[in-house]
Amino acid sequence: MKLLVTLLAGVVLAASAMPALAADDSKVKSATRQVDTGAKKIGAGKVGEGVEETAKGIGNTVVEGAKYSGEKLKQSGKAAEPKAKSAWESVRDGTVDFGHSVKNFFTNLFGG
Repeated sequence: MKLLVTLLAGVVLAASAMPALAADDSKVKSATRQVDTGAKKIGAGKVGEGVEETAKGIGNTVVEGAKYSGEKLKQSGKAAEPKAKSAWESVRDGTVDFGHSVKNFFTNLFGG
């Protein structure tokens, strides 16, 4: 029994750390509260009910955390895209300018 409570306390701590990154993470927070509520029920002696709610909360936390993380990755990819394009454009423009400089150098060198 003590092992179960210790394990669940560890899960609650890990689950509560997950939404720390979030800006709009209400579903993740709700799922984390479900884990917390289940753990409190276990501590209050309602082991069967508490374990069930905690397990559901853990599942919901994982699902909602994954959805939230996916959205954040998608947003950060979109935010980085314009910078990547402008960086590529800068490299391309620099390469073209270098090519013109080399051409002009040899043209002037050989009196073309």
